[in-house]
Amino acid sequence: MSVTIYHNPRCSKSRATLELLQQRELNPEIVKYLEMPPDASELRELARKLGLPPRDFLRTGESTWKELGLDPNAVDAAELLELMSAHPILIERPIVVCGERARIGRPPEAVLEILTKP
Repeated sequence: MSVTIYHNPRCSKSRATLELLQQRELNPEIVKYLEMPPDASELRELARKLGLPPRDFLRTGESTWKELGLDPNAVDAAELLELMSAHPILIERPIVVCGERARIGRPPEAVLEILTKP
């Protein structure tokens, strides 16, 4: 089973989710998205797999978002994806992808539902 985690090593939820995957003897591909940000197309695909609009995995509490001074409801999905790519700190974390499904690891156990066959 191929598993990918969009990981921020400084985030406790991200570390806990990675540990949960490793305890299950999964060796996920680790994408340190702050170092290698996904482009808008990759984020669009993540949104599809998550089944969420971009604003639902946008971290509006981050100082970067506040500095931008934008209203998430006034910015369309395409613009949000571009902003998230340009400022990856705005992407909710961690995101785990398994096949055609993805989940945000908040709480970390939330990712377990995509690790079993539908």
